[in-house]
Amino acid sequence: MKRISTALISMALATTGAARADAVADFYKGKTITMVLSAGAGGGYATYAQAFAPYFAKYIPGNPVIAHPNMPGAGGLRAMNHLYNAAPKDGTFLGLVHSSVPFAPLYGIKGAAFDPRKMNWIGSINSSSAICVSWTASGVTKWQDLFDKDYIVGGTGAGSQMETMPAMINKLFGTKIKIISGYTGGADVYLAMERGEVHGRCGGLVSSIQSTRPEWFPKNRIAVPIVVALERMPMFPETPAIVEFAKDQQTRQILELSLAPLKMDRPILAPPGVPEERVAALRKAFHEAMNDPAFVAEAHRINIELGEISGEKLQQVVNDAFAMPADVVKAANDAMNLTGSKPAD
Repeated sequence: MKRISTALISMALATTGAARADAVADFYKGKTITMVLSAGAGGGYATYAQAFAPYFAKYIPGNPVIAHPNMPGAGGLRAMNHLYNAAPKDGTFLGLVHSSVPFAPLYGIKGAAFDPRKMNWIGSINSSSAICVSWTASGVTKWQDLFDKDYIVGGTGAGSQMETMPAMINKLFGTKIKIISGYTGGADVYLAMERGEVHGRCGGLVSSIQSTRPEWFPKNRIAVPIVVALERMPMFPETPAIVEFAKDQQTRQILELSLAPLKMDRPILAPPGVPEERVAALRKAFHEAMNDPAFVAEAHRINIELGEISGEKLQQVVNDAFAMPADVVKAANDAMNLTGSKPAD
């Protein structure tokens, strides 16, 4: 009798799971999912979205179409606020956002009207180490140059890595990096570098450069004075990691918190309130798409880096950051010059 009961329970569970899968497929069939990008057109986020969206859609039950419009503004806050407060909460609206933006409420940034712990994290296409890059002709090519020479970098608004990272480096180490804010996205900063408006960008990613300016590294058009990470990058073995200059344990803790966004480069998320079975289906589709050999080959062809991070792991990264001691949060906040800052329009 016990065996029969167990078998019946297993059959019931299987039937329930199949019914849920069918319900998800029925919901998505014939629909369009909007996956809004918090960055401007023409940058690394657009490159990732264009490559990933078709494969992601392929594995979502019902095979919806995925559109990926741009919603730049306020260093990514505009898109994140929309996701949390205004977007449909049925699984038809997703975001591919700046990895620094979810941490804005932790630091009290004005205009951050959301709680990332309540969002539904689907997965991240990559994790990365940030770098400071400079136009080689500017003469800023080494760590010491950040103390001895003018180093002007472009930024996109308070809360974006392009502004928090150079501010943090200045505060913790005494460098004299000058930030020119107001650019729409990373692609515009790269154009400004080419035009000579700025010397470089701090908070940039290798993947972004390789996907949008693939000739820069091979032709030595840019240099990497410092890797903004907890360890050196194999691609730049001679360039020190910022943590190597930490003078004490508190400085190291500040760096660990400040660099948490790098664990979730290119994160995809859904608003709070999306039905659990649709979140589960989206996470499963994300995993399958990331491991599709055709997508992996396409990523290699267009020079974008891949490093799958699950939605569950992203949720843990966010929760751990918000559980940091108040004194560490305050110190990191002060270092990145975030408290009371006004996001760019």
